[in-house]
Amino acid sequence: MTHLAALERQALCDTFDRVGPSAPTLCEPWSTAELAAHLVIRDSRPDLAAGTVIPALSDRLDEAMSQYATRPWGELVHLVRSGPPVWSPTRMPVVDNAVNLTEFFVHHEDVLRGEGQVGAQRDVSPELERALWSQLTKSAKLIVRKLDAGVVLVAPGHGRKAVKGPTEAGTAVLTGAPGELVLALSGRLRVADVEITGPEAAVAAVREAL
Repeated sequence: MTHLAALERQALCDTFDRVGPSAPTLCEPWSTAELAAHLVIRDSRPDLAAGTVIPALSDRLDEAMSQYATRPWGELVHLVRSGPPVWSPTRMPVVDNAVNLTEFFVHHEDVLRGEGQVGAQRDVSPELERALWSQLTKSAKLIVRKLDAGVVLVAPGHGRKAVKGPTEAGTAVLTGAPGELVLALSGRLRVADVEITGPEAAVAAVREAL
């Protein structure tokens, strides 16, 4: 398998170089500088990255974010581009693809669609779409487990996957390219080119949750 996570990392860094440190992202209120800082910490400081879910570490995480985000832009982008330290398991392509591919794809789109643009802002290769679909069909059940509707994902040319059984509200069918479905299920439905069909209550439940 091609080292797609590494390719997506480099593509994101190329976009960083193009748009600069103050561009908006979908990770509001983060600018591109703050998003880049997040990625550096995620790569190299897993102890601090845990601050996103462990309140006791949140102050240390905020301090580190601020320190990285205010570095010279070229230096910060280089840190993202060069990837994790040599001791990190994600230096191995198979681990990197498993852990980082969807993460970097989503954050790249966070920058490309940072002003709320809906739909694709670049060409996504068939190989990347296949890999995203494979990862999404493995993770989607966990993502939608609390959603008050059944969910079926349909990616024309790739397949159909029921990821949550029907509820009293019925089942919503989300149809789109794999990358667009990834964005929808990552809480970015408002910018994803995805069609949602099904009973009104099920569609409403999906739109409210995503």
